Amino acid sequence: MTAPALQAHYDVVVVGGGQAGLSVSAHLGERGIGHVIFEKNRIGHAWRSERWDAFCLVTPNWQCQLPSFPYAGPDPKGFMPRDAIVAYVEDFAAHIGAPVHQNVGVSRVGREGGRFTVETEAGTVTADAVVMAISAYHKPNAPTMAKHLPSGIVQIHSSAYKNPDALPAGAVVVVGSGQSGCQIAEDLHLAGRQVHLVVGSAPRCPRVYRGRDAVEWLSDLGQYDMPVDRHPKGEAVRRQANHYLTGRDGGRDIDLRRFAQEGMRLHGRLTAIEGTTLRFGDDLVTNLDNADRVYNGICALIDKHIADSGIDAPSGQPYAADWQPDALSDALDLAGAAVSTVIWATGFRSDWSLVDLPLCDEGGYPRHSRGVTPIDGLYVVGMPWLHTWGSGRFLNVGRDAAYIAARIAERRTITAATRSGVDLARLAS
Repeated sequence: MTAPALQAHYDVVVVGGGQAGLSVSAHLGERGIGHVIFEKNRIGHAWRSERWDAFCLVTPNWQCQLPSFPYAGPDPKGFMPRDAIVAYVEDFAAHIGAPVHQNVGVSRVGREGGRFTVETEAGTVTADAVVMAISAYHKPNAPTMAKHLPSGIVQIHSSAYKNPDALPAGAVVVVGSGQSGCQIAEDLHLAGRQVHLVVGSAPRCPRVYRGRDAVEWLSDLGQYDMPVDRHPKGEAVRRQANHYLTGRDGGRDIDLRRFAQEGMRLHGRLTAIEGTTLRFGDDLVTNLDNADRVYNGICALIDKHIADSGIDAPSGQPYAADWQPDALSDALDLAGAAVSTVIWATGFRSDWSLVDLPLCDEGGYPRHSRGVTPIDGLYVVGMPWLHTWGSGRFLNVGRDAAYIAARIAERRTITAATRSGVDLARLAS
């Protein structure tokens, strides 16, 4: 895409050209609000460069609902692979004619007087409003103990993993059992690699239950539209790991107990690295049981919905564990187990330091209400649970973007009225 020439001032600057920033652009464009997008890499960068070769969505294609650009392919109940996801985002950008400057990073967002100052690699511009559409996954995270791994062990973050053949021969330790950790462990396991998976507290979800994908049932139940302030956990849900399952090969459960029966080694949380020895906690059974409890809780929720609605559906049975660790090992000798690689599937850290304004709370999370921050004219979008469970997905990111665009339009109307001396009370009535 050819970006328009850089202007000195914009009505709105959007920082980030992923699906969130592009969705904001689509809605601003519909309202005729001038804007520009600065994307520090290429469009689709995270999908293209920070996912492994066999990666695919864990939500079905019909949930890809970018503004006026829903999935239109032949397999709405399938799961897009990595390259198709990249193409979907790129095609969306072209469809809306997004005014995006690719490979232009933003180094600072500040404010001088009544305007924002946005410093970029292509120059400094000013703006009446700024939308930060940079997600919440900024810097790969690994525990400080990672520095104690022996120098002969290759260690990478999950965002750098590509395929089993790209790793040196030998066993692999995957630290973390969220969506990425479990799927990477499966990818290695299916390739015949000896895998040691360090299991954390992430929950799991059924893929198909009582004749339908669980996502379809949960959508019918309104789970993806539940606002964060109505969730039983409140804002704490924003820190909760996503449920693990996979869309690979048409979609299926991820059952760590079955993997263990097939030879994968499961361990509790990593507690220490001592020389060539990894030390683990005694919480493996608890973590497996809790994940299964969530799985069965989702099944029970679906059962109740079916019963209450009188739906004719096939019968279903809760998950029953048929494997338990017979002896918990609290240590793994890397040399003795022929481990060559450790993959840190331990998430990301947020870094909002480029916003030179009092945006974040003590924990480093942006203060906002549905993406509207306390700083007049500054907005955030594209983060998990910004407003609903679907906020960080293709499903509801467009809805969040529409809300932000509407707030920007309202602010513009009020500002214009104020400058022209219009009676705001009479305008509101």
